[in-house]
Amino acid sequence: MNVVVQVAAAAVDVTKFITTSNASSEAFKTATLLKTLSVNALIMGEVGVGKQSLASFILPNAPIIDASDFDALLTALERVDEIIITNIDCAPNIKRVVDTINENSLRVIATSKQSFDNKHTDEIFSVKFDIPPLSERMQDLDALVKKFTTEASLLFGGDAKFNIKNFKPDLSQNADSLRRQVMINYLLQDVKDVELMDIIENHIYPKMGTSSDYRNLIYLYEVPLIRAGLKKFKSQLQLSDKLGLNRNTLRKKIAENKDYL
Repeated sequence: MNVVVQVAAAAVDVTKFITTSNASSEAFKTATLLKTLSVNALIMGEVGVGKQSLASFILPNAPIIDASDFDALLTALERVDEIIITNIDCAPNIKRVVDTINENSLRVIATSKQSFDNKHTDEIFSVKFDIPPLSERMQDLDALVKKFTTEASLLFGGDAKFNIKNFKPDLSQNADSLRRQVMINYLLQDVKDVELMDIIENHIYPKMGTSSDYRNLIYLYEVPLIRAGLKKFKSQLQLSDKLGLNRNTLRKKIAENKDYL
């Protein structure tokens, strides 16, 4: 029973699923309906779109097991009446999972990657729906940034304020990458020079050990300097003047660091 207790403790706060956009609002309506029905459902979507939050809203007391941890999943399926299975598309043997669910008449809410299709899961999931990526739910961004900023203020202390000037949201992993980005930006927005130097030092230390260290690591200084300069002065000509560099030298630096600029 320890497995079930441990995964149940990992349940997320399900009351904060953002429903500003029409797409997220419709997903929440579907989840609300499923909460009242005794049917199994599959929630599909990219990482970080809120699949687990909605699954936990539907089954708030159910243990959460990642299907890639197959032994833990099989153990839990024999001991519970209801369960949330995340990443069911990663299960090594989906047929065995489905057979065990049927044998024990379990209530299941599962999550998977977008548009996952499998003949065995079709047997048990009478309801399937997708949660679109954040890039298709841009109305949710402001609410998510405010939510993550509040989390950051509670975690790090200080006011629940976040400077969004020049902030370009990282949606590569939807809310997961956005949350990480907000947390880092919140922490760094009032960072002191000595604190920033400590961060860079800790980052550089394990990378050192060759005669080419200076050449290989100088980009950590040059890239943010060039980025900030181009944002502030708007042109390479003005930036080269402010930095006291020949324009050709600046162009060379930009070309050398093109992967980061």
